[in-house]
Amino acid sequence: MTGTKTYMAKPGELTKKWWVVDATDKVVGRLASDIAMILMGKHRPTYTPHVDTGDYVIVINAEKVVFTGNKWTDKKYTWYSGYPGLHVETAGERLKKHPDRILREAVRRMLPKNHLARRMLDKLKIYTGPEHEHQAQQPEPLELAIK
Repeated sequence: MTGTKTYMAKPGELTKKWWVVDATDKVVGRLASDIAMILMGKHRPTYTPHVDTGDYVIVINAEKVVFTGNKWTDKKYTWYSGYPGLHVETAGERLKKHPDRILREAVRRMLPKNHLARRMLDKLKIYTGPEHEHQAQQPEPLELAIK
């Protein structure tokens, strides 16, 4: 039987591009979902679910992201350290201590829940200022979360 064959990308077959995204005044959830799509490779016609076909993303000005509504005071981040009691902090407190973790956690939770997601998340580079150290990779500017 003759028919069309489904293309399946193989590891190392595609060249990965580098993108730089300015997070100034961007809504966290919308920006994170766009970044997750690029890290997974869903923006390409050669997307294959079991192969890492995504690109690298550099995010600058991560401390200037915004939440809608009252999320700076109402949104809680919780984690367990192994000792009794749960650690809790609001989004505003987290922005003061670790501004890059707000966006990294949002992107991480939008990636697939498997071993491939860790490799995808390693391709995300987040910086709190306008400078980054990846000029040698010649990243191209990309405008995201403009809905």
